[in-house]
Amino acid sequence: MSLSAALPRPTPTLAIALLSVAAFASAANMRIIDPLLVQLSAGFGVTVGEASIAATAFLFANGVFVLVHGPFGDRYGKMPVVAIACIGAALCCVLSALSASLGMLTLARFLTGVASSAIIPLAIAWVGDNVSYDKRQAMLARFLTGQTLGLMTGAALGGAIGDWLGWRSVFWVLAAIYVVAGSALVGVMRARPDLAQPAERAEGSMIGQMIRVLRRSWALTVIVVVALEGGVFWGAFTFVGADLHQRFGLGFAAIGLAVAAFGAGGFMYVMVAHHLVRLLGERGLCLWGGAGLGLAFAGMALAPSAEVEFAAIVVSGVSFYMFHNTLQVHGTQMAPEARGAGMALFALCLFLGQAIGVPVAAPIVDRWGAPPVFWAAAIFLPLLAFWFAHAITRRGA
Repeated sequence: MSLSAALPRPTPTLAIALLSVAAFASAANMRIIDPLLVQLSAGFGVTVGEASIAATAFLFANGVFVLVHGPFGDRYGKMPVVAIACIGAALCCVLSALSASLGMLTLARFLTGVASSAIIPLAIAWVGDNVSYDKRQAMLARFLTGQTLGLMTGAALGGAIGDWLGWRSVFWVLAAIYVVAGSALVGVMRARPDLAQPAERAEGSMIGQMIRVLRRSWALTVIVVVALEGGVFWGAFTFVGADLHQRFGLGFAAIGLAVAAFGAGGFMYVMVAHHLVRLLGERGLCLWGGAGLGLAFAGMALAPSAEVEFAAIVVSGVSFYMFHNTLQVHGTQMAPEARGAGMALFALCLFLGQAIGVPVAAPIVDRWGAPPVFWAAAIFLPLLAFWFAHAITRRGA
């Protein structure tokens, strides 16, 4: 073996930064159409409720088609699939911008969701393939910068650009971001062909790969925990805006800032993640993240003013990413030979948890308001985080 082959590869920070840009576009795409619904209803002569089918089509495709992309990335290389997905999503955004009817826009948004769903799970899996485990959590936190900023600013950017230049311009901007990310990733792969190769050749069919992942007890544990986390957290947090409006009379612009406050909390975690990982370790991040989530949701339930609830929302952002980032790291390690399939299952279960948690919480909020749902999250999420921390310790032993 040559000396160069024996040396560890340098951390591919440029590639991770470009994957983070792609993740920004993918995350922003999830919420970017929400503030455009009024314009769409006027432009196509439909109700706002009818126009919302364009948002639903994207979210459905984004949640389901990740199952296809995960094993595909394992077989043919995760970064090439992400780059192709970026170009495909850009073309679909162009189709959205050119749509002449709501039906055409809905189809374009569905196809955008199909393409875009590959980006974040496969990017995380690629980090798992190319970054050693001891550095992985801090590096994933850096990658999360793009995703967090996308979630934080997606709706705001959609509203601002749509109001300034019209709703079609929003999709032109997204297309440009996707093209920049995809083209730059192609350039990186040409300069470093080793980054485009599958880590290990996964054997068997797509379904077979996923079944093998699910047969591993630790993988099943991680997947169940992320589904419960997604269901309980988003089942409660989805109604923060409604609570601020009902209890404190906040307008819709201020409610938009509440969503941004959560993203700001996540961004605060990203900025100090490398220090927290070193100081607390995985178990400590789970314990402190769970405790923070309990305090945050209790603060939302008891908040005497909107300012207090805003502060609690920021705490929830920091705490959620402390816990969720740890889950992501273990998600990358569920099946090292088939990380794409593993992260596809991880993303699907997070999506299914959200899809179940919100309708379960909705009738409770309708009858008694949001505080009972906040209290349920304040109790359950710390217990879930503490249990997972114990499971990490037991597995290590």
